[in-house]
Amino acid sequence: MSNSVTIQQAQEQVDQWIKTIGVKYFSELTNLGILMEEVGELSRIMVRKYGDQSFKNKEDELMLADEMADILFVLICLANQTGIDLTTALEKNFQKKTIRDATRHQNNEKLHR
Repeated sequence: MSNSVTIQQAQEQVDQWIKTIGVKYFSELTNLGILMEEVGELSRIMVRKYGDQSFKNKEDELMLADEMADILFVLICLANQTGIDLTTALEKNFQKKTIRDATRHQNNEKLHR
């Protein structure tokens, strides 16, 4: 994949990879489980990098981007399997958040401390 990939292109590339190298999609429930595992791995790194725990070895610290990419890959698999166009979904999500939170965060005193 190149450095500039649209969400739609990413969905197409993941689908092509699954159908050629991956043979076929895992079931939706299996991919949900894998997604949860990957989020847990990201959480472990974040807690050690930004929280109070320390890494057992320096190599673990370098995996943050890879774990985020693993999460994105599995999320794209789930979107492809369930017929979700992530570009459209994200655009609608931005609209929802913009309408719902138009003044909410600006009026949140906790964010201005």
